[in-house]
Amino acid sequence: MFLQQMVSLARQGDRRALARLLSSIENGETILEPEIEESDEWRILALTGPPGVGKSCLLDRLLHVWTDDGTKIAVLAVDPSSPRSGGALLGDRVRMTVVDHPEKKDLVYVRSVATRKSSGSVPSVVQEMAACLLMTGWDRVIIETVGAGQSEVRCAAVADRIVLIEGPARGDGVQAEKAGLLELADAILVNKSDLPGAERHANELRESLQLGNPTPPEVQLVSALRGDGIDEAAVLLMGLQQTSRAERARWRERILSHHERQILNHSEFNDILTNLEEGLIGFDEAYVKLREVDE
Repeated sequence: MFLQQMVSLARQGDRRALARLLSSIENGETILEPEIEESDEWRILALTGPPGVGKSCLLDRLLHVWTDDGTKIAVLAVDPSSPRSGGALLGDRVRMTVVDHPEKKDLVYVRSVATRKSSGSVPSVVQEMAACLLMTGWDRVIIETVGAGQSEVRCAAVADRIVLIEGPARGDGVQAEKAGLLELADAILVNKSDLPGAERHANELRESLQLGNPTPPEVQLVSALRGDGIDEAAVLLMGLQQTSRAERARWRERILSHHERQILNHSEFNDILTNLEEGLIGFDEAYVKLREVDE
């Protein structure tokens, strides 16, 4: 009853109802079973990359362009939780000017999400939250992920397309290869093209991607500060096609994400952690308990 009522209100534009619905999903009170649909047109896009490359500012520029034709876009901005306190800054909305635009603010919805207990950069609950947003009338969902590194490939479990944001002074293309992201990226944007080294870094990425790859993803230079290349990037990303290079890796991440979600939602998860911390049980025994299905 709660789900049907909140979905109905959210579809009518009630943002308070939408916020309550997303919170109930994030807190594990409402469970959705999203269906993964493969199509030529994406509905969920992951925007990922290392800290400091300007992902939020670049996304703000793209949202201004994408909403010109009335497209409704929701953003799930993922922030890391402190491993000690569990708190998160959730400050991505500070950089979003489009949410204050008088003609576009109703076409954009931004929701911050903490990683909480998730081991990767994208908590498994994000897939359900994205499905909820699509269910309640949003045309597209953008997931802005946190940080960079090998855990970042978890966004493959959620998104139809993956866009990697890079910047100058990031080292050569080998550094991006080591992060495990280039093999999954459907497109790469090198932001801060107004700074020295951006063109060189873009060329190094192109050379790295062409090695043994007959259909490398496109690499484009953009500047969120000046607006250079934004219109071209908006067209590229909106019509982005999925590459066939990493289909197996995508399904691998989806299986791992589903498995992690089941463990984290186990009713005795915190009690088992406490028993481990106090030395009352061993790791193998804890894992067996976590694999037991809740009644």
